[in-house]
Parts: sequence; C-alpha cells; structure tokens
Amino acid sequence: MSCTPASDKPSKIVIPDLVSHCTFPVRCNRHNKQASVESKRWLFKGGNLTDRKRDAYHGLKAGYLTSMCYPLAGFPQLRVCCDFMNYLFHLDNISDDMSDRGTHGTAVEVMNALYHPGHQTASRVGYMTRDYWRRLIVTASPGCQQRFMETFDMFFQAITVQAVDRKNDVVPDLESYINLRRDTSGCKPCWALIEYANNLDLPWEVMDHPVIRGLGEAANDLVTWSNDIFSFNVEQSKGDTHNMIIVVQRQEGLDLQSAVDFVGDLCKQSIDRFCLLREHLPSWGPEIDSQVEIYVGGLADWITGSLKWSFESERYFGKGGLEVKKTRNVTLLPRRA
Repeated sequence: MSCTPASDKPSKIVIPDLVSHCTFPVRCNRHNKQASVESKRWLFKGGNLTDRKRDAYHGLKAGYLTSMCYPLAGFPQLRVCCDFMNYLFHLDNISDDMSDRGTHGTAVEVMNALYHPGHQTASRVGYMTRDYWRRLIVTASPGCQQRFMETFDMFFQAITVQAVDRKNDVVPDLESYINLRRDTSGCKPCWALIEYANNLDLPWEVMDHPVIRGLGEAANDLVTWSNDIFSFNVEQSKGDTHNMIIVVQRQEGLDLQSAVDFVGDLCKQSIDRFCLLREHLPSWGPEIDSQVEIYVGGLADWITGSLKWSFESERYFGKGGLEVKKTRNVTLLPRRA
C-alpha cells in the first residue's frame, strides 16, 4: 500500500531517534519478575494459546513494559496491570482477524463483565475480564473505575470502525485517523490504571481540566504514533493500512522515508507538547496537587517506558531490536502471500 511504484520499492527505512529526544528517566517496578511470570501463566490458562503463541508472548515482554509504566505500584496492583496489558495485546492480536460483527460481539462480552459483575459468561475473554476486574475494584476509586469502563468502551467502538475500514479497504484522512487512533491504541484505559496503580482518587473536574486532558493526549500520541513507526515493517508485510505512515503517504503524496520522517517529527512535537503543558499545571491545593504530580509522572513513565520496551521486545524487530535502536536502520520484510 505504498505510493512508491513497485519497481522503486525501497528495501529499508531509517527510523527517527525518539529515545534521545525523550529525557524522562526510566524506572522499573521491583516486582517486575514475579508479576510477569504470574501474569503470563494467567494469560496462557485463560487464553488457551498454542505453543507458538505462547513463545511469542515470552518475546513480547508485556510484563516488563508494565513494570516500567507503573514503577511505583504495589505487587497486587502491578499484577492486575500486567494482566490487563497481556490481555490487551491478546485482544489486539485476535481483533486483527475479526470482522466488525466479531469485534462487536467481543465488546458485548467484555463490557457486560465490567458493567454487570454478576453476568455469567461462557467466553474466555469474558471470563478473563471478570477475573482482573474483580481484583481491580477492591482498591480503585469510583472515578477511576468509571473512567476505565468508559474509555475501554471507546476502544471497542474504535476497533469496530477499524474493522469496517479494513473490510472496505478504506484509508482515512490524517485528522480522522488521529482521532480514531487515540482510541484504538488502548492507551486511555491504561491512563485510568495510573490512578489505580498509585491509589489516586482524582475528582472529575481535575481529570477534565484542559491541561490534564492535553497531557494525556500528548502521551497517547507519542506512544501511539511511535508504535506506528516501530510496527510499520510487520504491518506492511501483512498489508495492514491502519498506520499513520500509510495515511501520510496517501494524503501528502510522500515517498516512504519522507512519510516516516514526517511521523517522526510529529512524535517529537508530542513530547515537546507534553513538556510544555507539564510546566503549566494549575493548582488545586496541596493534597490534589501531589496526586496530580504522581499521575502526570505516570504519563511520563508511559512515554519513556514504551520507547525503551519497543526495542527490547521481540514484537517489532525480532531479536534485533537493540541493533535497530543503535543504527535506526530497518530492512523491510517481503509482502506475505
């Protein structure tokens, strides 16, 4: 799905240096290993995965990502966050092959488990949802629970639209793609987990403040758009067009490397936007301000943790992630039959 003629198809791309542009410290939770092991065991049992898919989850290192994104969480909270992260990747993997009816059916099972905890389900995904949710609501504030449910519902609505676009071979314009991608990323419920992991109880008027919303959006954009760069090689080999690089190529008429550079510049701007907004946080008094500082620090952990993890996971670059991080050269995979 490239604007470049087939005869001139490039054999590699050079990805932007986003790691150097991000100056936030990387922190890792001390319960990383135990939570990672137990969470994978939970996923393998509930997800009924083949040996091949289990091997892929070992290379995924979702627990390591979670530990960097929620570095201050106690073990029970980190374990729930790890479970959700593994589960979210599981949903992402299975939704790639779903029609819009399939994603809607999955959404019904998941949201019933959240809104109706006593709901009986025969589906594996419904059972897994009910299991981690039962543990999450023990300490999560009512506001956190509501924000998690609402944003997770938005995630399912967005991946249903994505499934329709995939079915109809539609590539949206850049503005529409950005709005949709902020929900297909799954970041928004992960932001609610920052509250949960750190035992925060932030009022709605704080979470709805333009600066706080802007910080969450900037972090979402960086995590999401950088992911589009890192995952592009695998996705282009499968013919997947739900990627900002493809959207930019189509809309701006750019060659592949120029489109990669374009998205890279947007990523750097999102980091700059986050830093600027962070300097202009309003005050709600000492007690709320201390919680806000922890929450915003959690967003920064997501930015830097996701960047570090992307090169250490095997999801995007196989076992060559650290070499790609060093050289920034990515050899393009052939298109699958």
